[in-house]
Amino acid sequence: MSEPVQLDLFGDYEDKPKEPVLNGMYYERSSSKFVSYVLGRRHFEITPGRCLGDKEWKERIMRERAI
Repeated sequence: MSEPVQLDLFGDYEDKPKEPVLNGMYYERSSSKFVSYVLGRRHFEITPGRCLGDKEWKERIMRERAI
């Protein structure tokens, strides 16, 4: 008989993405909109005028999380 196969469910595998997965709100320069990402997938987008954040928050996101 052959030996039983043991799977490593929590090991590092090569097929994981090399880049970090986007999560949260970002500012997209090309469209000039705030874009929400959930687990790397684009969720929704909104113009800066309709975004509910205050002015300081919007400026910080535009500066720190621009893509």
